This record gives sequence, structure tokens and C-alpha cells, in this order.
Amino acid sequence: MAEGPLLAGFDAGQTHTSCKLAWLKGNGELSPIGQGYGPGVRHLAAPGGEACFREALQQSLRDALQQAGLPDDQPFAVGVGASGIERGSAIQSQGEALAADALHLPKASVAVSGDEHTALIGALDNDPGVLVISGTGCIALGQNGSGRWHRSGGWGWLLDGAGSAMDLGRDGLAISVQMADGRLSETALKDQLWQALGVSTAQELKAAVVAEGFGAAGFARLAPVVDASASSGDPHGRVIVERSALALAQMVSSIVTTLELQAPRVCCSGGALTHLKTLREAFAADLAQRCPGATLVGPKGDACDGALRLAVQAALRC
Repeated sequence: MAEGPLLAGFDAGQTHTSCKLAWLKGNGELSPIGQGYGPGVRHLAAPGGEACFREALQQSLRDALQQAGLPDDQPFAVGVGASGIERGSAIQSQGEALAADALHLPKASVAVSGDEHTALIGALDNDPGVLVISGTGCIALGQNGSGRWHRSGGWGWLLDGAGSAMDLGRDGLAISVQMADGRLSETALKDQLWQALGVSTAQELKAAVVAEGFGAAGFARLAPVVDASASSGDPHGRVIVERSALALAQMVSSIVTTLELQAPRVCCSGGALTHLKTLREAFAADLAQRCPGATLVGPKGDACDGALRLAVQAALRC
């Protein structure tokens, strides 16, 4: 039985989209009731971007309603955190209009922001602190107790990938060709990376990385190889991992300084920091040096939870 208006929160990433449903209770609290999944999105300005955005929202909502046993229901308000949406930009307004049209809702009941923003809200709620996201790409965001926020990094893999899984894989391959032509002493890392890609010469490697569909994700898939090599003591692997760890710590430090955070709480998310042990340990060590008093803590919730908080705000406006 419904406890109040039905809300939906979307986390629309490049790989897949998650949709979490919840009842909005009279005291303003949320009662989650189900979750569904759909395809990923691409930047709205990219070819096919609008169609991907529509399909991602519609399919994930349909799946969530089905999983919750509410196939014929319609949410009262929704919040969306989507990859490539910059707050305060024309793209954000475009995303809100598209979401409202795709889900057959008034624009006032729809809130759309970047997925890094909803991840921050989900992880910290209203508490001051910093969220570091390191997956295929990376970004850090922070907020203070007065509602002010600041971001560092996350300007796209072609410009700003330091600290990401993409960067680990790309730097590993860059070093591998330097080992192949004699500029660097050869270690096991070269063969490990080339075997993972199924290549045996630098010429084959050069062709592989420019093949259609390789891109940032192709580099990122090699990050575990680099992290494992660093763990085993490979000097080149260690240099790469330590460089990325330092980049992440520098992002956090810039936010802490800008927002004047004291003894900040720092949450980590994303596949790289979650699954790459050597990177995570190196980051923790660098963070302790650059931000004395910082504490690594677990997130309160995820990006879908943050999107649901946006949906609450939209519902209260209606």
C-alpha cells in the first residue's frame, strides 16, 4: 500500500543506469521499495545522446516498477544524476526538459544534475566532507556546513584523467612502448599488459588503442594489471600507481583548502579505489600527509539515494 507520493531516483552512468523507487512519507523520510536497471547514457551533445538518455530513463524506470510490483504506477517526482551534466549549464536545462518529456511529467517535478553531484549527496547527505570518485574517470567534490560546494578534476579523460583507472592503463601502455624500444629497462609489466590486450608488438599495440570503441574504457580495463604489478614490486608499476594516488590526494587537498574544512570526512567510491588495493593504500598514505586530520569513512548511501533527495526537493516544489 502506498505510504505517500512515489519518487524515483536515477543514477545514469556511461555503463548502465540504475533507478531506485521510494515512497515519500509524511515526515519527509523515504521508504525504498525497489530498484531497476537500464542501459547507459552518453553526453547529450554527442550523436544519439538524447535518444540514449530517454531510453536509459524509460527502461530503468520500467524495470524498477516491475521489480516493485507497481508496473502501472507513475512517479510523482524524479531526480536524475547523469554523466556529462554540468550544474548551471544549458545541458542541465536540456536534460530536465528531456527527462520530463520521456517520463511524461511536469518539468517542475523533475530535477537533473551531474552524477557526481548526486553521488556527493548520497554519500554525505548534508554533512561537510569530500567525496572522491575514481573509476574509468575520476573527480572529487566537497561541501561545507553552509551549503557551499567545490569540485576538483573530472574534466574528461582527454584532458584530466590523473587518478583514474583510465590513467593507470594508459600510463602503463605508454611505459610499455618505452620499454619495447629501449628507453626504459624492461620489466614483466610490458608482457603482462600486452598479453591482456592480445598484442605482441608495439605496432599492434598502436593499432589496438586507436580502434573504434577502445577509448577510455579500453585503457581502464588494464588498470588491475598495473595495480597488481605495483603490488608485486615492479618499479614501473609502482611509479604509475603512486602518481595516480598523489593526483587523488591533491584533488582532495584543493577542496579542503578552498572550503576551509577542518578534520574532513573523506568518502571513496568508484571501481578503481574500491577494487585496486595498491592504489587505495597509496592514496590513504598521501592523504594523511597532505590533509592531516582527514578521516576515511564509508558513504551513507549511493548516487541513487542522492538522486532521490533531489526528487524530494522537486516534490516539495509541486
